[in-house]
Amino acid sequence: MVRSLSETELKPVTWEYAVQAKGLRVKAGRHLAVTGLDLSIGVGVHGLLGPNGAGKTTLMRALATVLSPESGTLELLGRPVQERGADLRGVRRGTGYLPQEFGYYPKFTVREFVEYVAWLKEMPALAVPVAAERAIARVGLADRADRKLKELSGGMLRRAGVAQAIVNTPDLLLLDEPTVGLDPEQRLAFRELLRDLGADTCVLVSTHLVEDVVASCTDVVVVHTGRVVWQGTPGQLAERGGTGDPGDSAAERGYSALVRQARREAGA
Repeated sequence: MVRSLSETELKPVTWEYAVQAKGLRVKAGRHLAVTGLDLSIGVGVHGLLGPNGAGKTTLMRALATVLSPESGTLELLGRPVQERGADLRGVRRGTGYLPQEFGYYPKFTVREFVEYVAWLKEMPALAVPVAAERAIARVGLADRADRKLKELSGGMLRRAGVAQAIVNTPDLLLLDEPTVGLDPEQRLAFRELLRDLGADTCVLVSTHLVEDVVASCTDVVVVHTGRVVWQGTPGQLAERGGTGDPGDSAAERGYSALVRQARREAGA
């Protein structure tokens, strides 16, 4: 049985920031991985950088409402989600999420999988086929739409993951390591897609590839030990580094300098 939407769920919600977090604390298992994070981001493409163990994936899972905050405040698309008993359906309908490792049914075709996710997002039945076709085309898989997922290469499977994340034309799009398995040509096409999506969507991309952030993001967020230690533009990131910092580009040297500084301050 499909439950009808309540008046509250149908009521439009306005927001300036798709994500607003203050003092956010989130556990990964028993470990407190996000340790008092403050973050406000709106429309645009935001790159999330940080070393392994910095809390990036835990933060993404909290923003996708997979994990519940331990404390602090969190608003997504203008709706508080940390309150006990919060109705998350409206947030989830407006969110797209690609985790590092996403679950799928190997015997589904690309089209069936993307349409299934559209159904989970409660999209109108008549709109699903067209939305799925458009999402599949945007990631360059139109000629593979009727191939089973188990037959795809790693890069193609990743692109199918992006397609399911954008099928509902989300207001908030969360992509955790989306370019894993993509070849250089596919990465260039993906950067172009990100820039297109960021025109009217809040996109948060977690990655280790600084060059992808510089090429496609309007804003950069650097996290360390579960906190935001810096936020600014790619150009400002490039200005943070010096000749003595490791990296093959100004942005990579800037990122290295920020991580080094955060480690010194954490050890102080």
